[in-house]
Amino acid sequence: MKTITEKEILHFFEETANRPMSSREMLSTLHISTEERPALRKLLKQMSKDGLLIKLKKGRYGLPSKMKLVTGRVQGHPDGFGFVISEEEGQNDLFINPRRMREAMHGDRLMCRIEHTSGDKSEGSIVRVIERGQKTLVGIFDRTARLAYITPMEKRLACEISIPNKQTGGAKRGEAVVVEITSYPTKHLPPEGKVVEVLGSPDDPEIEIEMIIRKNGLPRRFPSDAAEEARKIPAKIPEEEIQKRLDLRKKILFTIDGETAKDFDDAVSLEKKSNGNYALGVHIADVSHYVRPGSPLDREALERGTSVYFPDRVIPMLPKELSNEICSLKPREDRLTLSCIMEFDPEGNRLKYELKDTVINSAARLTYAQVAGILEPEKIKVSEQERAKWKKELGKIWDCLFMMKELALLLNKNRVKNGSVDFDLPESDIILDLCGKIENIVKSERNIAHRIIEEFMLSANVSVAEFLSVKKANSIYRVHESPSQENILSLREFVHNFGYPLPAPPEFTAKDLQGLLAWVQGKPEEKLINHVALRSMKQAVYSTENIGHFCLAFPFYTHFTSPIRRYPDLIVHRLARKHKIAGKASKKDKDVSMKNLEETAKLSSEMARRAEEAEREVVKLKKVQFMLDKAGEEYMGFITGVTSFGLFVELVDLFVEGLIHVSSMSDDYYIYQEKNHLLIGERRKKVYRLCDQVRVRVANVSVEKLRIDFELV
Repeated sequence: MKTITEKEILHFFEETANRPMSSREMLSTLHISTEERPALRKLLKQMSKDGLLIKLKKGRYGLPSKMKLVTGRVQGHPDGFGFVISEEEGQNDLFINPRRMREAMHGDRLMCRIEHTSGDKSEGSIVRVIERGQKTLVGIFDRTARLAYITPMEKRLACEISIPNKQTGGAKRGEAVVVEITSYPTKHLPPEGKVVEVLGSPDDPEIEIEMIIRKNGLPRRFPSDAAEEARKIPAKIPEEEIQKRLDLRKKILFTIDGETAKDFDDAVSLEKKSNGNYALGVHIADVSHYVRPGSPLDREALERGTSVYFPDRVIPMLPKELSNEICSLKPREDRLTLSCIMEFDPEGNRLKYELKDTVINSAARLTYAQVAGILEPEKIKVSEQERAKWKKELGKIWDCLFMMKELALLLNKNRVKNGSVDFDLPESDIILDLCGKIENIVKSERNIAHRIIEEFMLSANVSVAEFLSVKKANSIYRVHESPSQENILSLREFVHNFGYPLPAPPEFTAKDLQGLLAWVQGKPEEKLINHVALRSMKQAVYSTENIGHFCLAFPFYTHFTSPIRRYPDLIVHRLARKHKIAGKASKKDKDVSMKNLEETAKLSSEMARRAEEAEREVVKLKKVQFMLDKAGEEYMGFITGVTSFGLFVELVDLFVEGLIHVSSMSDDYYIYQEKNHLLIGERRKKVYRLCDQVRVRVANVSVEKLRIDFELV
């Protein structure tokens, strides 16, 4: 007897049912036996609770989207209004005005009714709160003679949290605190909470970062059971385990990572065969051998989803006993790996691949800067004496590196030929002193060593994704949808103003976008069109449905190469065993159902976004702190954002972004043209558009608001 699934119910309502139906009617229409009726009712009740269905009078169920209802997370705004981001594909965001937002908070999952629509903009009201997004929050404690309250650090929570006098936890005015919400807002009452932890002064740099960690709900310490499990893992690999694997310990392979890296996920090897073909090995730490499904370590890794990297610290997905020790591919130490071994012809076309359980012993720990100094000394300042020393120390690795460069350039050439898009926008690195204070902000250099590792990892990820897809295996893929039709048409119209043609959907492909970026290279409008094109793209996510990767132009793609720091990679490793690719499957490995994978993919996407947001916020904090003593100084910058309320400008040399508010642009009244990404003066017709260069003065710096204000010079 097959139990009906959530997916089948949704498909039924979308494609078959032309009206709301009761569970009894569904039994008949779907030919479900009466024995399954309790299970069906339970599923319908849960789907209603989750907002996937709505329950009407007389016990009937229907799809929210067919009843002018929208389900999604609300993004609040400091001014009190919000936008509900619909879970329905292709549906526009729904505006909720400040009065109606009183009973909701930023991050809540809501079911809303569309009240009226004008053009492509809709406004709605809240039908019910499906799930609260905030259980605890971080803020600054304050009090008056009559009451205590906190102002949330998250400015999108546009309300204060009332704190009863007996629930202040001994907090003093101005201190940073963690608050547990005890009652949520209604139309007439604000939210209420109790102080559960006093963090300290928000002016303390350590407390500032701790506030960001807490605000984003990032985990701190590992639970005792997970920590204990990690401590019990033997540091030495049993000989019986080595005997089960392909022994590659005598093969020349090594790692290439950043200067400060400690969690070495991947090692690489390359040989040239007698027929001129390349045999590339990408050897990935076998985390799945140590982290078993359902174990305390596994549960915690799932909750964390990913490691989080700040300029001065890492919040790891796995305890250091694994991430920095037994799973890290340290030089001259035996390590268990899952290897993707690929063969390429002399033109860089992949001929075959296989996945193997292996044991390796890395010959060396190289850095990106070192490898770049070896391969491209003309671009990196390295003395001949230093290169001679490296050549002597590395032996055969030296020649292998030049062969790796050769193959990587072939792989890149083929990828570009197939339509892969690389925006390659400049990024920044924050340089800290020994005390953790920001010393400088410099451009992040992407050299040939980065490109080698990137191409090799992409090849391994594609090979594993292709295998799982061909096998029709349930899996998690890393997918990137093509831009929406609306965004393509908008981009097409925008670049047409510069004389560049773009096909309309559905003919538009990644190759067309790649061609556009090639056409504008070296032109004055290059940076502008790159920015607008990038903003037209959708975000890559994890999914059980393989729809390919638009920007990389891959029909198959997954994440396989970083299981120390990404949970989906760990799942993909387990699936390799389940499908008997990498040796005999362990009896302890549980069958992974599609529903579990869907939930894991969704959670992993959310955790990746959470990590990115926290990383951006900490970097922004460091940059704001760096600018504290620079009020009044002048810099050259370029416009990175144009809005109705002003211009966002990034300083050319410092990669620091700030806002020129329209209220400071007193020479004219400026009108916002959203379609053309510009502000235009009503009287003088002065135009400010994306990527224009401007000279600015630092007007104000606020660490509390994480904000830098500029004014035009």
